[in-house]
Formats: sequence, C-alpha cells, structure tokens
Amino acid sequence: MDSIEIGPTKLEAAPTKPGLRERKKQQTRETIVRVALELFAERGYDETTLAEIAEAADVSPRTIFSYFDSKEEILFCEESSSLEEVKAALEERPEGTTTVDAIRSLLADMPPPDNDGKLRKQVITSSPSLQLKMRARVAELEPVLAASFARDLGSETGDIRALLIAASATAAFGAVHDRLAAEAAGGEIAHDRAMAIVDEVLKFLHAGLERLRTQ
Repeated sequence: MDSIEIGPTKLEAAPTKPGLRERKKQQTRETIVRVALELFAERGYDETTLAEIAEAADVSPRTIFSYFDSKEEILFCEESSSLEEVKAALEERPEGTTTVDAIRSLLADMPPPDNDGKLRKQVITSSPSLQLKMRARVAELEPVLAASFARDLGSETGDIRALLIAASATAAFGAVHDRLAAEAAGGEIAHDRAMAIVDEVLKFLHAGLERLRTQ
C-alpha cells in the first residue's frame, strides 16, 4: 500500500482498485483455468489439448499463451502460488516463530478448496505421472525449509541437521499427498480430515526439531 506524507504525519493511502482492463484480464485467466479443469476432469489431462481449452473458453490459443506457458502450468497454477506463499511465510517469519509455527499458521488461514480446487485435486490424484510432478514441486521447498530449520537451530545454512529434517519434511508431505490420493479414490476427502493428517506431520517435525535442539 502506498503512503502519503503530510508534514510530519504519514497517512496510508487507500488501496488502488484494479482498472477495467485488469479485471477483464483476471476474468479471462479464471475462465481459462476453470474450463481447462472441467475438460481435464471430463476427458482426462493427457487427452485434452490447448486448442480444445481455447475453444471451450472462447479465446484464441495465442490468448492462452499470454497467460500460461503450457497445459501443465494451467493445472498447477494454484499449487505454484501456494508454494510461493509457503516460501514467503518461511523467509519472512518474525523472530520467535518456528518453521512449524509458520507453516501451521499459513495452513490455518487457507480456506477449504472451492470447486476449481476440488477438480484440480481430482485430476492430479487420478494420474500417477501428475502426482509425481506434484511431489517434484513440493520438493522445491526443501532448500527453503533447510534454511528455515537452520535458523530454528541457531546454525548456519548447510547444517546437516537442518538438511536432514528438511528432507524428512518434504518426504513426509509427499507421503501425505500419496495417502490422501489413495483415500480420494474412494470419494472426496473432507478438508478437516486432510488438515488433521497434515497437522500430524507438523507435530512429527516439531518433535524432531526439539530433539535436535537438545543435542
């Protein structure tokens, strides 16, 4: 948010609302994502082409490429945003807040998935190759987690203890994803159920971190 200085007083300016052009661009992006997810769920991810997405969204293929580089990017766009939020939460966490605290706080603020989120999860869990790609994206957090855990331990980045717990964290979250995917095969997983499983992982990480601190 911008600020305005008036003499010795600094006032916060009201946030600028997006203009008509920006709103239309956002609406177009949301339409592309929604239509793509519906087609992926109906026809299958591999069987759906960008040309079919463009036709169903009533835009040109060129328009799609102005928002997304690939079909995979359309599918994982929200996951990419969520991972960036996790990175930011870890890198910007205040003193006295542990890595586990920061992750738990971020997850607590996340709303249950909307219809797009449910479709996205359905598409990803229906394909072993997409599940592997999802796990690879989660693994990208490992260096950030390692640096954050090193900070928890009061050590330098590269501390073997921090590297080990970061590797354990990404492996644990990958295992959780696989477990939820297996359970989802029998029907939709309740948001509270998923969060409860994730919280068990966070408790495991917290206990491991506390043991390392005392060594």
